[in-house]
Amino acid sequence: MSTTPEATSRTTSGYAGAAGLLLASMLCQQIGAALAVLVFPAAGPLGMVFLRLVFSAVILFAVARPQLRGHGRAAWWTAAWFGAAMAAMNSFIYASIERVPLGVAVTLEVLGPLVLSVIASRRASAILWAVLAFAGVALLGRGGLSGGLDPLGILFALAAAACWALYILLSARTGAAFPGLGGLALAMAFGTVIATPGAVFTAGTALLDPLVLAVGLGVALLSSAVPYAFELISLRRIPAATFSILTSMAPAVAALAGFLVLGQELSWTHLVAIALVVAASIGAVRTAPPR
Repeated sequence: MSTTPEATSRTTSGYAGAAGLLLASMLCQQIGAALAVLVFPAAGPLGMVFLRLVFSAVILFAVARPQLRGHGRAAWWTAAWFGAAMAAMNSFIYASIERVPLGVAVTLEVLGPLVLSVIASRRASAILWAVLAFAGVALLGRGGLSGGLDPLGILFALAAAACWALYILLSARTGAAFPGLGGLALAMAFGTVIATPGAVFTAGTALLDPLVLAVGLGVALLSSAVPYAFELISLRRIPAATFSILTSMAPAVAALAGFLVLGQELSWTHLVAIALVVAASIGAVRTAPPR
């Protein structure tokens, strides 16, 4: 059966539109993170993590309406651990972007899923992508020494990377234990509870400030609600492999958001390092065995 030029044109247009939505999703996420940085002096990283999680949980509960009955103890523990990983991942990455440029922090954070992909792959090419990513990180570290990057910020980003890898594993288990977005909504609620003590201790009454609350809602929408919607639409129109390749561009998008919103300029060394990690991520996705 042949494909008409009109059908081919519509398919190409659909792919281009889905790819545009996915890039918009990543840009929203990183702009949300950049906006959070602007409120760090008032609420701090942990305060913004709490606001992002609580508003995201409210939105997801309204949309998903998760069932609270009929789940075993193992399912509830899975959701709780998923929420803990989510809270830790956001706390570490926000603490990192308080100290180092957004593009640098996200480049280091993406090492989590990249390393997980390399470990899961049993192909020789995985070694190449690991070496390429290591070269990017080494170059980033070298540029950091000369460019004055905060070592603690780098450590926080690497901790966020480890939490992201754990987040991916627990996300799959939570999705299998709860239908739809119910597990994610419950995990958000658990994450909110876990993030509350640190937020109250560090931010205090700043969490009640109307401006801080407004920015927190905006960050939740930009970093969670809008990207989830865009990604779901994109996944209906493009193959999962293409989706994964496009999401590997996150460090580059983060560097752009950091420049546009925060005025963060990166050296050529940093940009080359980011490009190496992005290339390693794309290569790992393209050569990964089918699942």
